[in-house]
Amino acid sequence: MNKFSDYFEAQKKSKIKAGDGLAFGKYKFFNSSNMQTKFYNQALYHSEALIFGTGGNASIHYCNEPFSTSTDCIVFFAKRNDFSVKLVYQYLSGNIHILQNGFKGAGIRHISKGYIEDIELNLPILEQQHQIASIFDKVTCTIELCNQIIEKLDLLVKARFVEIFGDTEFNSNNYPVHKLGNLCVVSSSKRIYQDEQSSFGVPFLRISNLVELIENNQFRSDLFIHEERYNELLENDLVPKAGDILVTSRGTLGKCYIVQNEDKFYFQDGMISWIYNLDKSITPLYLTLLFNTKDIKKQIDNLQLGSTVAYLSITMLKRLNIVVPPIALQEKFANFSEQTEKSKSAVKQVLEKAETLKKALMQKYFG
Repeated sequence: MNKFSDYFEAQKKSKIKAGDGLAFGKYKFFNSSNMQTKFYNQALYHSEALIFGTGGNASIHYCNEPFSTSTDCIVFFAKRNDFSVKLVYQYLSGNIHILQNGFKGAGIRHISKGYIEDIELNLPILEQQHQIASIFDKVTCTIELCNQIIEKLDLLVKARFVEIFGDTEFNSNNYPVHKLGNLCVVSSSKRIYQDEQSSFGVPFLRISNLVELIENNQFRSDLFIHEERYNELLENDLVPKAGDILVTSRGTLGKCYIVQNEDKFYFQDGMISWIYNLDKSITPLYLTLLFNTKDIKKQIDNLQLGSTVAYLSITMLKRLNIVVPPIALQEKFANFSEQTEKSKSAVKQVLEKAETLKKALMQKYFG
């Protein structure tokens, strides 16, 4: 089994700061992000290369044209010509956990050059490598295209929100404004003590689980409560119903999730807030998207002044000023959002099939 260092050689690190990247420029500029969105007017590297982000979370890029990087990247050039650099990129990008496992340290974690150099590579024979890389390119292109479409659909919903409701920060349409506490019940869950927790049963959400659910529409739970305890809470109306809203209230503040009919979980009190019994003048979708606006984010930031811990209490939530447009406009927006969500769902099905195919190809060629 060969190591990464048998094929690649690390290059001298850049001294350019990540913040020096430009929105427009002559050459691609890479930093530790997994997305290449910046440019630079000078090229530091001129050969086919693999670029690894070293701080935060794992990232890898392939480039076959002149480029530059920030100082938080390691650049590797091939030191022999009997293999496909592109195929190594496809392998590592498709098995990103290999890189993620190398991130160590407290606070912002980092990966070392030595860890990357010690990664084991089991490449097919040379005659197959370019053909395999071409197959992976086509699948990867489909995945990237799907992700771009989903991103554009999300931007379309945000643009439509502003088009219908105006600038809520300045209430440009002069809609009524009410305290959130006057529009709904703001509460939390019943406290679940440690001896009530379990390794099986009904999933018990913590902040990280809820954020994952909001961002990915699914979550992995390693903590549960017994079915009997959940049913007891359910019988006492202490479990969120479809249309209720859960809000992240510790560390990550103000991210919202609308509870669905098929959901079955409980959640950690104090860390996650529960909004329910909404007034007829406001819809869950409008309120959830309002939390993504500058208006609410600024209000939440102001409530944090003087606090050493990012925390959004029930009292703070009740004090938020909520712009309330006519319900007819909210329902009009909800209809638009529903149609857009159907389009996203269709694209996500294609995305899932492409990702499944890529995993199968990984297993076939590198398993």
